[in-house]
Amino acid sequence: MTKQDNSKVDEGLQGNEKIEEAILGLQKESTQEMLAHTLTVIRRRMKEKGQVILAVEPPKGLEQIQIQAVQTSDGQSWWTAFTSFEEELKGGDSVKSTFLTDIDKLFETVLQVEKIQGIILNPWNRTIMLDKNLIQVILGAKA
Repeated sequence: MTKQDNSKVDEGLQGNEKIEEAILGLQKESTQEMLAHTLTVIRRRMKEKGQVILAVEPPKGLEQIQIQAVQTSDGQSWWTAFTSFEEELKGGDSVKSTFLTDIDKLFETVLQVEKIQGIILNPWNRTIMLDKNLIQVILGAKA
């Protein structure tokens, strides 16, 4: 596996491969220790002013842009975000519009939206579902 050329990656996304590697490790070994490690990696990227790619719904008429939500089989709604454009593209054409957002701003926003359960990071491949409790754990050590 070759390292990706970071010179072609948006500055805010550089370093997100660490998140992808941590998620891959968690998928291989689903333990509390690996979860804690993955959350720590996400927290570090957040502190480094890291960004993610957020899927949005184009506005209809006079509406504002809406963050794209997916519904899981249990009927709960989640926002989706991606650590890289490669991760986004793995889902085919299901994501139409995106923009970059700061990880900390996204986490703080999702905590204020009652009908959303959390954020699914990289829903197609190196996936982690960050519910509001996990997001609060990540944000709690922000200071």
